Amino acid sequence: MNSVISKNQLTRSLKTNLAIRFIALSTIGMAFIFLINNYLIFWRGWPGLVTLFSNKNWFGLEPVKKSLSDIEILLGWLQVTSYVGSLLVLLLYIVLTNNRALREDASCLTSLSAYIIRVAFWAVLFIGVVDSAISFLRVEGLLSHVVGSELGKSLAQSRFRGIYVHYPLILISLIFAYYIKGLSFVWLALLVVIAEFQIVIVRFIFSYEQAFLGDLVRFWYAALFLFASAYTLIEDAHVRVDVLYAGFNETKKAWVNLVGSILLGVPLCWTILALGMWSKATVINSPLLAFEMTQSGFGLYVKYLMAGFLAVYAVSMMIQFTSYFLSSAADLKGEPEL
Repeated sequence: MNSVISKNQLTRSLKTNLAIRFIALSTIGMAFIFLINNYLIFWRGWPGLVTLFSNKNWFGLEPVKKSLSDIEILLGWLQVTSYVGSLLVLLLYIVLTNNRALREDASCLTSLSAYIIRVAFWAVLFIGVVDSAISFLRVEGLLSHVVGSELGKSLAQSRFRGIYVHYPLILISLIFAYYIKGLSFVWLALLVVIAEFQIVIVRFIFSYEQAFLGDLVRFWYAALFLFASAYTLIEDAHVRVDVLYAGFNETKKAWVNLVGSILLGVPLCWTILALGMWSKATVINSPLLAFEMTQSGFGLYVKYLMAGFLAVYAVSMMIQFTSYFLSSAADLKGEPEL
């Protein structure tokens, strides 16, 4: 009898693990598929699910803008397949690794979130320094002497600078972030202080003031505020206003973190992504598509990247909230620490 009960308990435990892992991993998987499809729709002209299912070929409705061609319909169904297929692949992976501990998945998600934040840190550091140097040379009329007149004119265009300067620096950041894992945002805070201090020095001592100096402070400060939030969540160092939580036992704390992560944290991140990237005119997509820059032509050409900060913030926070969800579920199930 005891063996039958133990077997039933084990079966229920495995099913619970499968359900918890599927909820967590599918949340992250759907987020990345959403970002990929956002790129395909607004950068590559793919139709997207909304346009596909609004086409009169399917439901007898009038098309949103125009009837879709056969190629566009095929591309649209490929996008549908990307969502459904990713869920099936995740389900297959979870079934094949049914003995994997919840804490292992939580640890992997935390490492992924930390890597994204490290990439963002190195990217804003490199882009801030390089873009400031380019802007300084432009202001002083030295850029054409350093890189040539044709390249100098091209670097005055935000799209050219974004594609051929910023994007390569982001790729370099991917490499740096992989090999340099020790990262503290204290260094970025220090850079913000140095950038602000140099404004004070050059303005009040040398009577020199240019737009790119202020842009650099805003660029680094925005990165510090948004990226350090996810980094602080990883380190579990956010300030809690404890009214009830501090008096809870470990089980109640685990329930609070589990429910709060999946019902409050993750939906907040999805709201940022959905509202910010639903169409070409939204707050994230519009600046990114236009390589938007500040009104001052001699400032930094990074305003569009600052809009992208919101997407990085939402994705990194979502991953970490999902990791919290898995860790809290592991606590409730009594899984040992790794």
